[in-house]
Amino acid sequence: MDCPAKKPISNLNSPFCIQMANQVILKQIAKGSNLVLSPLSFHVMLSLIAAGSTGRTLEQLLSHLESTSIDDLNKISSQIVALTSMHSERNDRISSLIVSFANGLWVDRSFTLKPSFEKIVKGVYKAEGKEVDFANKADQVIEEVNSWVENATEGLIKKLLASGSLDSDTALVFANALYFKGKWDRKFDKTQTKHREFHLLDGQVISVPFMTSKRYERHLYGSFDGYKILSIPYQTGQDTRQFSMYFFLPDDNTGLPNLVEKFNSNPGFLTQQFGLWKEDLPKFWIPRFKFSFEFEASETVKEMGLVLPFTSVGEFTEMVVDSPHSNKLYLSKVFHKSYIEVNEEGTEAAASTAPTFVKCCARFPTPSFVADHPFMFMIREETSGIVFFTRAVLNPLLVA
Repeated sequence: MDCPAKKPISNLNSPFCIQMANQVILKQIAKGSNLVLSPLSFHVMLSLIAAGSTGRTLEQLLSHLESTSIDDLNKISSQIVALTSMHSERNDRISSLIVSFANGLWVDRSFTLKPSFEKIVKGVYKAEGKEVDFANKADQVIEEVNSWVENATEGLIKKLLASGSLDSDTALVFANALYFKGKWDRKFDKTQTKHREFHLLDGQVISVPFMTSKRYERHLYGSFDGYKILSIPYQTGQDTRQFSMYFFLPDDNTGLPNLVEKFNSNPGFLTQQFGLWKEDLPKFWIPRFKFSFEFEASETVKEMGLVLPFTSVGEFTEMVVDSPHSNKLYLSKVFHKSYIEVNEEGTEAAASTAPTFVKCCARFPTPSFVADHPFMFMIREETSGIVFFTRAVLNPLLVA
């Protein structure tokens, strides 16, 4: 059966950012690589860029983010920042749920932020702008940004910016950092973990550690046309947020590319109510995995039609005070790096995005869920519907 069309549970997601994730995964499938990235991280960063834009560039950003105004984007970003800061006591290491999100801004000393933009940066995005010297200390700024990201992600994201990624032409660097740590509502029994076969897209079979739960334990499950969905909730404790991890398993061992294409044709798929039901799963196995992923997103973004920010008519005049260079800024690169670990205890994940600006001139079989071939996943907060992390596992043994 088809997954029934349901009303989206939130308007806080960007279909553009979710479609971009689909574009990236299609490229990674050809390489046989695992992938994880954060649509939320990209959405907030593009919204911040829009807040400093004008003219056709602003119009294009609003169109791709499906928003009517900067005020609308700021309102959504404010809700996201508030959601990720609720009950997030970073010193509380025994908490069942830890979620944090931080934004940062580094500005070359030859520029001054416009008061209106600085107000948005501080008030909506809770970020502080810092004056730096790219002309003489670019390497030092790279170290500073990397250290900030590493600290904000509990050490999971290291060296977001590579050596030489900033130079004397750099004018602005934005960065955000998302951290998530959740314990399963019902933990897997480590004594039951054992190696099983995992089928790769190229037909190879490898041995991978699989986790399982008590026999005949009921799970949120759904079987649809060509794929199955499984949802596993995280503990909430006193937290009002409700996070779950979803697994999307194609029926065919080599069905992942078709499943991605199916989702890509419906950008709202991941934000809908799936209509899952409680089901006994006599066969229930999930691979344990841990990996990181990084890529430079500018080419993918441009392929999807968002091109003006990367041109000499970038129109970022709302960011900085008028100067000989202020009308010649354009977006150069968009660096993104993510990490995820899924084990018997729960999930730990992190992501960071850093754009840099430079000066310019049927019949149902017996229910089961055995993820023994490439599959997709996401982590979603259920009350808001925000997709925090998403993408695919092609080989659970690959670390990076």
